[in-house]
Amino acid sequence: MTARPAALTDPLRNRGTAFTLEQRASLGLTGRLPAAVETLDQQAARAYAQLERYETDLEKYIYLDQLHDRNEVLYFRVLVDHLTELLPVVYDPTVGEAIEKWSQDYRRSRAVYLSIDRPQDVRASFQTLGLGPDDVDLIVCSDAQQILGIGDWGVNGTDISIGKLAVYTAAAGIDPARVVAVNLDVGTDNRRLLDDPAYLGNRHPRVTGKAYDEFVASYLATASDLFPRALLHFEDFGPGNARRILVENAARYRIFNDDLQGTGAITLAAVISALKVTGQTFAEQRLLVYGAGTAGTGIADQIHSAMMRAGLSAEDATARVWLVDVDGLVTDDMSQLPDYQSVYARRAADVADWERRDGRIDLLTAVRRAQPTILIGTSTDHGAFTREVVEAMCDAADRPVVLPMSNPTERIEAQPADVLAWSRGKALVAVGIPVDPVRYDGAVFEIGQANNALLYPGLGLGVVAAGATQLTDGMLRAAAEAVAGQVDPTALGASLLPPVSDLRTSSAIVAAAVAAAAVADGVATIERDNTVRDLQDSMWRPVYAEPPTV
Repeated sequence: MTARPAALTDPLRNRGTAFTLEQRASLGLTGRLPAAVETLDQQAARAYAQLERYETDLEKYIYLDQLHDRNEVLYFRVLVDHLTELLPVVYDPTVGEAIEKWSQDYRRSRAVYLSIDRPQDVRASFQTLGLGPDDVDLIVCSDAQQILGIGDWGVNGTDISIGKLAVYTAAAGIDPARVVAVNLDVGTDNRRLLDDPAYLGNRHPRVTGKAYDEFVASYLATASDLFPRALLHFEDFGPGNARRILVENAARYRIFNDDLQGTGAITLAAVISALKVTGQTFAEQRLLVYGAGTAGTGIADQIHSAMMRAGLSAEDATARVWLVDVDGLVTDDMSQLPDYQSVYARRAADVADWERRDGRIDLLTAVRRAQPTILIGTSTDHGAFTREVVEAMCDAADRPVVLPMSNPTERIEAQPADVLAWSRGKALVAVGIPVDPVRYDGAVFEIGQANNALLYPGLGLGVVAAGATQLTDGMLRAAAEAVAGQVDPTALGASLLPPVSDLRTSSAIVAAAVAAAAVADGVATIERDNTVRDLQDSMWRPVYAEPPTV
């Protein structure tokens, strides 16, 4: 029996009904396709029409995933043409639902799976890709311990890495042939998965301690050795590991953690815009972060650095940051504080006279006593920013910055319409979810979405364009400033952040700033103009190459 021609089975080469009659003959496809020869435009129109017939986002996710497995050019053409609409489908929040059912719905492997039970296979696993040292620009890996808002999902979390790479390609033109998705399977503590006969990952609790650290170290060393030009993106690691891995390895490897650095930088962009409205500097701010996990402490780190750049000492900047978590205000007398919280823990003696409820200093008390000018929510505690909290913010600042960042909608700390009403239009607001404009007191307020997709794709493109050997604080700061620079927030009701509707242009702007910062920081190995236009021209585009590869 004749095997199916490779040109139809390789999604990077397959163009389906767009193969011409001559191409079909030369590739051994004669009689294997319908008679019609279509353009990519026609294929994309049909694919989108098929997509629209599905009712749920999960059904749309599965359809797009299957299209991705058949024809990458067509998949990315549909995604790029409808990026604003489809971002929530191919990534957050729909990917979370897909991850929960990943093992049961397993369709095709698109990743490299590294098992902690077989650490000797790390190098061999990468070598099966058949890629050389100059063939990879980007690797996204996850151990899936803290997936979005759903927690530990083991090998099911593979689609997090795949979805992140899809956004890199759609938003910033990173070549999909030059990226790799990796799942670090260290086990899972999710009993539902361990008891599921269909689960495809390692069936044991998560490995921790020395064995875990050695496994991550092996991944980093091997990936960097085999693919020395690749940016190593870490995604959805648990808070106990994410910050430690980044801090210990940032000077040695080209490493980026989106949950810490990306979330911190996009929030920093919103604050930069807000301060253009208030006319203040970072040195004048007081920050309270509600939700002291990976994202919250990453944000605190970024704003703390901005305070130091504005002239404060490290000690003075730390004194202007408060963290409130599930157990209340983070203080140094709490037992077993993780390192990422202990940096900002308040001296218990300094808050001894603060009011306590159920033995803890709650959010409202912390706001009233600390008098922050910036309040950021990464808690997933729906409704936590009450009228009293917002009114207390207004007592502390004329134009308080209130950023309820948690998502999805059912987990946001406050709706922007309520924040505006309770602050009598004074609050400067951005959120982590897409929301419609808010009408208040005769004015229309555009509410910016602090979507990491505004930042990390362009940041990755900038690293690749500059051949940067490291990701520096200056490059992150440049990315945040480039995002903020795309809007004028000073008009009444103006958004603090640009829309997600033109990510490819936005990504090119960010990439140009990041590449320039890489040169300034002495970590660039490629120096060229890297203008916005040059970077846009260099982006991979979803078009069929001529001639098709055999």
